[in-house]
Amino acid sequence: MRVKKGDIVIITVGKDKGRKGKIEKVHSKENKVLVKGINVYKKHVKAQSKEKPGGIVELFRPLSVANVALICPKCKKTTKVGYLFDKKGGKHRVCKKCQEFID
Repeated sequence: MRVKKGDIVIITVGKDKGRKGKIEKVHSKENKVLVKGINVYKKHVKAQSKEKPGGIVELFRPLSVANVALICPKCKKTTKVGYLFDKKGGKHRVCKKCQEFID
C-alpha cells in the first residue's frame, strides 16, 4: 500500500469526487481505505428495545485505493508515491513531483 493512516487524500472517482479527507483506517488485504467524512451512506435501523431505539444511522464505507490520490504535505499537489532506500536499509516514501520525503 502506498498510503497510510493519517495521510491526506483527494477522491478521484464517484459521488465524492474532488473532496479531501484524512485516512482513518487501512484495509490492506482488501485494498481499501476508510476516509473520514467521505462515502457516507444512511441505513434505516429497526428498534431493538427501549434502550436501543430505531432511526437512521450514518455509515462510513471504505473506498478502493485506486479511487484516491495522495496529496503531498510539502508541495500540496496530488502525487504518485516512490520509494528510496537509505544506507541502513530503511525504506522511505517520496513524492514524485517535488522529491521530498512523505514520512
